[in-house]
Amino acid sequence: MTEAPGQGHHAAHSWDEARQRAFDVASPIPSSPVPLSSAIGRVVASDVLAVQDMPHYASSAMDGWAVNGSGPWILSEPGHRLAPHQASPIVTGGLIPPGAKAVLRCESGVITADDDGLPLLALGGAAKPGEPRNGQHIRKAAEEAAVGDVLLKAGTVLNPAHIALAALAGLDELEVLGKPLVRFLLTGSEVVARGVPLPGQVRDTFGPQLGAVVELLGGIAGEQLKVGDNYDDWFAALQDTEPALLEPDVEAEPPADVVITTGGTGRSGTDHFRKAIAELGGRLLIDGIAMRPGHPAVLAELPDGRFVLGLPGNPLAAMMALFTVGAPLLAALGHGRLHEVGEVPCGAMIDADPGRTRLMPFTLVYGLASPAGHSGPGMMRGLAGADGVMVVPPHGVQMGEPVPAFPLPWGKPLPVPKTAQEKSRKAPARQPKKASAGPVDWSALDA
Repeated sequence: MTEAPGQGHHAAHSWDEARQRAFDVASPIPSSPVPLSSAIGRVVASDVLAVQDMPHYASSAMDGWAVNGSGPWILSEPGHRLAPHQASPIVTGGLIPPGAKAVLRCESGVITADDDGLPLLALGGAAKPGEPRNGQHIRKAAEEAAVGDVLLKAGTVLNPAHIALAALAGLDELEVLGKPLVRFLLTGSEVVARGVPLPGQVRDTFGPQLGAVVELLGGIAGEQLKVGDNYDDWFAALQDTEPALLEPDVEAEPPADVVITTGGTGRSGTDHFRKAIAELGGRLLIDGIAMRPGHPAVLAELPDGRFVLGLPGNPLAAMMALFTVGAPLLAALGHGRLHEVGEVPCGAMIDADPGRTRLMPFTLVYGLASPAGHSGPGMMRGLAGADGVMVVPPHGVQMGEPVPAFPLPWGKPLPVPKTAQEKSRKAPARQPKKASAGPVDWSALDA
């Protein structure tokens, strides 16, 4: 059901509720074939089978001559069937001609002449006794795989070697699990893309980073579109499901699964997100989160199936909203799971903030999570040097107390807490000093 701006507004979701809802509202994107050039990093949807023998013909492993029987050999034209005591030139990878029993490498043969002056191939040079043996220097057909053999198992994350194997198998595409394509709608007339901003201007922090973060979270970064702050631009950009072609011969991207917008999620006269969603017939799934920074994050779904994630305009607030809502949404669409939140021991006392969860970048100092400085909603310095993000509950946290936390998409995993057994492990007890083995003096007992 569509909610008009300012109507039917419910209380903001808690941080945990927002994460869970973002994951629950999406279904995995069906698997589909993709070209080999686009398949690295994707997950194979079903077993990949050899469609023919690999290699599909017997070939030479050496430059030299294909031979039949023992020498000397009468030379024949390449590609013709070889009768006993015949040979023909061949190169590495060349098709073994019918009748050939082995390959004599070029270092082991010399061209001589018979009594009539006709050329003959004979052993010589670096030839070893018994060379060539039957089958020597021949790569047999199906040596690597036979038709129907499993080359890649379902669930394999494709790397460059997998792609080369698929190409050797003669495949042009691979069936992979669905992965969400994300398009970006970046707003703000005060935003500049280059140079030092003047007073009243700000540098674009979203264009250079959002695509990379989305890729780390399991999405495919698509086109970025920059629009002004007026409603008509907003509405037209959200309404358009097909990106503009930059060049006539460049194929357009498919429709996006997710559109991420920046700014415009507040409730002032210049914030158009909810009005545009309502006019497009969409519905709000998450309308504000009881957290800071990032409270005005919004998640909506349009009638065509696209999800629209509205991020706040401040860079740190936007990143916290992306981690909270975008990460679970992309995981659900991409056949992933909702990652569990870990814990770290807090290195400071953090006061209560009733009704709101606080997301605080932290650095690890002697194993304790210390809140990072420079972590205001519009700052990025604290996050840039952070080891993770603490999820401080509304009631606050005491120093040394475990606090929920999650790692950064580009960072290391959180340290694994020590088990109770490890904590109780003590140094080995000292052995009592042995008594002297010498004679005992009992004289002191005489009285």
